[in-house]
Amino acid sequence: MVPTDFKALILRFYHLQSERVETYQLFEEGHEAYLRTGPHYDFDHYRQLVHEITQAFCGMSTEMLEIKGKLHHDFDRPALSEHIDKLQSKEKQKLELTAELQLARQRAQDHPEDEGCQEQIQEIKQEIIRNKEALSEIMQDFKYDSEEFD
Repeated sequence: MVPTDFKALILRFYHLQSERVETYQLFEEGHEAYLRTGPHYDFDHYRQLVHEITQAFCGMSTEMLEIKGKLHHDFDRPALSEHIDKLQSKEKQKLELTAELQLARQRAQDHPEDEGCQEQIQEIKQEIIRNKEALSEIMQDFKYDSEEFD
């Protein structure tokens, strides 16, 4: 349940963001474990992991949207809800890039002779770095704007 007072709402927002970070770590660890099962990959376990990760991210996104609505309508803080919009968009992009990177890593493992795979991995990693920088900037803006009236 989403808190109803402003400070608790902001704390819940930060907690959800830290949950996202932890979920990405679990996703990465699970993918590394999956790659170790190659060349006869244990796809069933990996598919289950992807399902659980997807469910976790969906729950977090739903709660973020509730927080966004409360910030905008209950607390008249449209700038904060706009930051959440931007954050959600960048988080979606980060998840897509993470999935691309995982597929590229598997291709590279399956085709070690293909130098293009390594190039693709590096390109995706650079995009992820840019994405994380944008996320960090949004979080800084959110922090500044949420403390503005303290």
